[in-house]
Formats: sequence, structure tokens, C-alpha cells
Amino acid sequence: MNFKHLHYFWVTAKAGGIVRAGEQLHTTPQTLSGQIKLLEAWLGRQLFRKSGRQLELTDEGRLALGYADQIFALGAEMETALRQASGGQKTLDFRVGVADSVAKSVVYHLLEPALAMKQPVRLICSEGKFPDLLAQLALHRLDLVMADEPMSGRVSIKAFNHPLGSTPMSFFCTPALKGTLKGDFPQCLNNAPMLILGVSSSVRKQFDSWCTKHQIHPRIIGEFDDGALMKAFGREGRGIFLSASVLEAETLTEYGVEVIGRTDEMVEDFFAVTVDRRITHPCVAAITEAARGQLLRGLGRRDA
Repeated sequence: MNFKHLHYFWVTAKAGGIVRAGEQLHTTPQTLSGQIKLLEAWLGRQLFRKSGRQLELTDEGRLALGYADQIFALGAEMETALRQASGGQKTLDFRVGVADSVAKSVVYHLLEPALAMKQPVRLICSEGKFPDLLAQLALHRLDLVMADEPMSGRVSIKAFNHPLGSTPMSFFCTPALKGTLKGDFPQCLNNAPMLILGVSSSVRKQFDSWCTKHQIHPRIIGEFDDGALMKAFGREGRGIFLSASVLEAETLTEYGVEVIGRTDEMVEDFFAVTVDRRITHPCVAAITEAARGQLLRGLGRRDA
């Protein structure tokens, strides 16, 4: 395979068109188009098709792009490794997959000890669905998966759960909305507008059970897979929302809301999932040692 042709294809796919790719590669659209056609001829597959005035990837093109991403990422890593080998302290790559249901503020504080190590660390974070990240972990494309639930024993992947800690939950809303609530917590939630996390969240299952136990019937305004988006709606007074108590001070400051109640009957747990039972990666060791038994110490909560 001519890797120059593959590189032209890769840049064109990333740029979204021949003209933009030509500008980046300092070559003419005609030359670029010709090089891509040579690659298609060699593969015996069409990689692009026209959609109006635009180019779009075929199914084979999307498959080729996935491999090209890996090929050129490895090339960049090789260049970095060789440059570092010539002198200076080696930078340690740390590939982390973050389940999309985990609060990103929590992720930062959990990963922070890895960045505080004496050895330089290059953090490579990706976000996705927990099962998809576990598949990447099994292929050793990730060093760690961070999630708000342990890996189930029903998953046919050899990996191990390392508990990082847990936090109870708090209820928040704007001062204006708080002024309309009737009664004490948690009865004040009855018929109150509520913003909740989607069914993929471990907290959502607990919330549903908690409402049943306390005979609470809020008026559900919206369900969100993205916790930050849920809080953005809460900031505008659209409803009450749940968030980790350990992040109370940060939530109050960033979203201009107030705490209306807390409960330790709902908790958000955090786990590091690795392929090793015994932790060997220095970054994972730093994270687990800092988090175990003292989740996010120093953040605390602000009294309402």
C-alpha cells in the first residue's frame, strides 16, 4: 500500500472535502483526487461518493478511516517515543475511557493525582458508553475505564473493578423555583418540576426507587444522558435536579442554585476498571491510592 495515498485519503476525510484537504496539504484538488483514485483502485473499493456538491464516505470508506486513524496515531506515538528516547524524561501515556454517565467534574478530581506525578504524563481521554469502553479495554487500547457502576460478572471480558469511593446526593434548584415549593423536603418535591438523568445512569434507578419508598411524585420535565446539560436547564429554573453532594460548592457557584435537600439513601459510586487484578500502571496506582477512602477530599460541601 502507498501510505502517501492513504494519508491523502485520511486528510480529505477529516477535512470534509477535496478543496479543504488540498489547502492543508498544499496540493491541487486535481492531484489530490487523482491520488485517492489510485488508492481506491489498489483496494478495489470506492471510499467516497458524491452527495450534491459534497463528498461523503462510503461504508468501506468509514472502515478504512477507522484503520487510518489508528495507523497515523501510532505513527505520531512512534515519533514522540523516538524523540524522547534521545534525551530527557520519558512521557508516560495514560489512556482513559470515561463512561458518559459520570460527572465530568468528578472525573477531573479523580484523575488529578495522575497529572501530579513527578514523571510527565500525557493524558488521552475518550468518552463513550460503558460496554463500548470495556471492549476497548479488553483490546488494550485503554489503560483504565472510569464508571459509576462496577463491571458486571455477566460481561465476558477479563477485567477487574477497583472501588474509588462514593458520594451521597443533593437536590438543587434556583432561588426563584425554591420559593414556589410547598412543604419540607422531600415532600416539597410532590408535583414539582424535576430534571432527571437517563435510564443508563446508576443514580436514576436509585431515584425511581427512592420516590416510590417516600411516595414522592415529581413532575418530570426532562430526562438527560448528559448531566451537564441537565444542570444547564436547572440553571434556567426549568426544574429541580440531582447532583453529587461532594460537588455542592462547585454546583452552587457555577449554576447559581441552592440546595433544597440531601439524602444518603442515594449514592453515586465510582470505579476504576482495569485488565489487571494487581494495579501496575503508575497512573492508575496514583488515582486509586488518592481516592480510596477519601473521595475528593477538600471539595466538601457548603451548608445550605
